Amino acid sequence: MHIKKTKSLCPECLKPLEAEVYEKDGHVKIRKECPEHGIFDNTYWSSADLYKRVNEFTPTLKQIENSNASTNNGCPSDCGLCSDHETSTILGLIDVTNRCNLRCPVCFANAAVSKKVYEPSYEEIRKMLRNLRDLKPSPTPAIQYAGGEPTVRKDIVDLIKLAIEEGFTHTQIATNGIKLSQSLELTQELSDAGLNTVYLQFDGVTEEPYIHNRNKNVLQYKLKAIENCRKADLGIVLVPTIVKGINNDQIGDIIRFAIKNMDIVHGVNFQPVSFSGRTPAEKVEEQRITIPDFVELVSEQTNNAIVTDDFYPPSSVEAISNFIGAYEGGTPSVNLNCHQHCGIATYVFIENDKIIPVTRFIHVDEFFEFLDKNTEKLKDGGIAIKSRVLANSIKELPKLFDKENSPDIIDVKSILGNLFTKRSYDALGKFHKNSLLISCMHFMDPFNFDEDRVKKCVIHYAVPDGRIIPFCTMNSIYRQEIEDNFSVPIEKFKSETD
Repeated sequence: MHIKKTKSLCPECLKPLEAEVYEKDGHVKIRKECPEHGIFDNTYWSSADLYKRVNEFTPTLKQIENSNASTNNGCPSDCGLCSDHETSTILGLIDVTNRCNLRCPVCFANAAVSKKVYEPSYEEIRKMLRNLRDLKPSPTPAIQYAGGEPTVRKDIVDLIKLAIEEGFTHTQIATNGIKLSQSLELTQELSDAGLNTVYLQFDGVTEEPYIHNRNKNVLQYKLKAIENCRKADLGIVLVPTIVKGINNDQIGDIIRFAIKNMDIVHGVNFQPVSFSGRTPAEKVEEQRITIPDFVELVSEQTNNAIVTDDFYPPSSVEAISNFIGAYEGGTPSVNLNCHQHCGIATYVFIENDKIIPVTRFIHVDEFFEFLDKNTEKLKDGGIAIKSRVLANSIKELPKLFDKENSPDIIDVKSILGNLFTKRSYDALGKFHKNSLLISCMHFMDPFNFDEDRVKKCVIHYAVPDGRIIPFCTMNSIYRQEIEDNFSVPIEKFKSETD
């Protein structure tokens, strides 16, 4: 059954191709034909039912006003951001180096196998930060330094300070944790500099996944890095790369590990492996894990403590942003309006070793409908409408949550009440602090590439030539070009830095 037309890529030559997304046998597939390399017919989502459910949360559009790339060839051939892009940048990424202290077969960047070094200077990074902050109408609020391994740079602490100086309100580093495990001093310096989150590569609770994914048993380094972050009061999000047959059986164990370390671990963002490079099509189908597969594995491995209905796409929380923006008389400064099929997430709370998903005590669908309804009232009314909306909120809010199932550690009624009546974001912060975010972000590769998702991407790379490139086009199309253009031979790099 036909679902839609889109554009995709040939996995062999990366040529943009017309593609069809369709339903077959309860799955959602994507099919395209390259004149040179033939037909590619791949799984997009393994559950058509879940695909349709999250389709209810199609985001609104919020285009940037100062795009800096032409649209001569059409998406995805004009990334930079071009005027066809439909969302702004929520999280900016900068690869600060392609050097690494590991050789990971699953790495997006293929960092350690290059004979050249890609390492933008401090001032080049400043320019990239400013390009992200200069986006209109909404400057990019959050930045993540990635690579390679960002902690191999001697100036990584200064780069965190630079990001804050340039106006970013949230800073992250994506790291394998080795340097952090070896140096409490570095961990503390990063914390003191203002780093908010360590995005820690964490593939499992036993050594086997690391030997496969990282070519080395580095579990002990992960555990030590977590301890050092705890001492430095530096928050962590665990980031497992999930590979079928390698660690897909450890999803539940990773969640339980995160729960035991909730004092410092604030979330787990699972990332099914993306198939970049020349992977045989049959291997892709054998090894593919889609978002519905992930959700099913979570349910199985937590004994149904967390189930499919507990998960929502990130675009669903747009209702909260829109309400706050309307109440304050404008558009929200931050709007998580990524494509509804990019990811899925839920919050869980722990009480007496029991996992309690947020959906057990907040009627989430009704809550979002309530917000949408009142957002429209605020937009249509004048100043006087605010008092009526607040009065209605106080009356209606108790119907939106189930006090009996609410964990004692959190006063949901108080939090929601303060959010509406006092706009107290401190209360909302307490909600996050007492919960664990469990999410899955399925980045695309040439096999399942969908132009519709690219146009609504909110995670973008800033690169030295001034372009801002969506995550999945960067890693599927542009990475090699960028590194070739802005790299130097290893020998030259060593001679200039020794």
